[in-house]
Amino acid sequence: MIELSLTDDQRQLQELARKFAKEEIMPKAEHHDKTGEYPHAIIKKAWALGLMNTHIPQEYGGLGLGVLDGCIITEELSYGCTGICTAMEANMLASAPVIVAGNEEQKKEFLGLLTTEPHLAAYCVTEPEAGSDVGSIRTQAKKVGNEYVLNGSKMWITNGSVANWYFVLAYTDPSQKHRGMTGFIVPTNTTGITIGKKEWNMGQRASDTRAITFENVKIPEKYRLGKEGDGFKIAMSAFDHTRPSVAAGAVGLANRAMDEAIQYAKTRKAFGQPISNFQAVSFIIADMAKDIEAGRLLVYKAAWTIDQGQRNTKFAAIAKAFCADMAMRVATDAVQVFGGYGYSQEYPVEKLMRDAKIYQIYEGTSQIQRLIISKEIFER
Repeated sequence: MIELSLTDDQRQLQELARKFAKEEIMPKAEHHDKTGEYPHAIIKKAWALGLMNTHIPQEYGGLGLGVLDGCIITEELSYGCTGICTAMEANMLASAPVIVAGNEEQKKEFLGLLTTEPHLAAYCVTEPEAGSDVGSIRTQAKKVGNEYVLNGSKMWITNGSVANWYFVLAYTDPSQKHRGMTGFIVPTNTTGITIGKKEWNMGQRASDTRAITFENVKIPEKYRLGKEGDGFKIAMSAFDHTRPSVAAGAVGLANRAMDEAIQYAKTRKAFGQPISNFQAVSFIIADMAKDIEAGRLLVYKAAWTIDQGQRNTKFAAIAKAFCADMAMRVATDAVQVFGGYGYSQEYPVEKLMRDAKIYQIYEGTSQIQRLIISKEIFER
């Protein structure tokens, strides 16, 4: 018997996140979009309510919730503002490698740091010339005694200037290609780290996106994650946990765009009647509704699978690709329903359209997801 209803606990989480989005995020979203100001106050309130770090095991101060629980929360928060939600969710991506591969001491120190105070973390893999092609990274970590000396630059790092620690992927043996990559935990107060200017992006401007430069940064051996050469595997395994949540964020944005389009279509009149009466408009919204429902089910499938301890790589990629493309399409169609007003900053759908685009790019582009899906089909 397939059960598609939420548990009482999940419904309570959903209601809490929905209330927080409407009361704390939505009223301030426009301000953060226009100013780029980081939402420190919102994040502290979310942390205090238990809406952050839900995936961290209870023994390290987290709630120990599943990926599906996190997706339910993320969808509601993203309804309010995906830029603010991305700032909050960056902890999940950064801490996933520690949860997957960290030893007991590393988990206690760095996961505990996130749960004892409203601290933040960042995932440092992308570089100026290495995005989808992770094998092209140039950052290196050379072993010197009981330390590694880290040199290189990372780009487009979410929470770059506000994080207390980074997960960093670097080559320890470039001759081995991806098998020569190693993961490290790097406290941000370590000497030799330079943080670049805030990038003024098309959308999700509340998120703090920076370049990070490491110059002769000394990392104790105890902060290496796993063995030398395990880094690529560790970094990629994190995505099986986080891509369902990213897809859930896209669903939340799409749902907000549809709701805005519905309300506008009910009140905007043309030829003496609401434009919702015209098939040209109502069919656009009908397509939004069916795609959002499909996307949500894909998210739940990907999240449920990994929560059952099963490999979900294909399902996570399917959810991420479908929901990212769907959110962009729904947001664009919402602008179309608004007509000229939709192109104006006076109405929220303009922001939603800008915010939606990044879902097709970060945590693996839509093209990379299709590559993963096809490999899963033909090679596994």
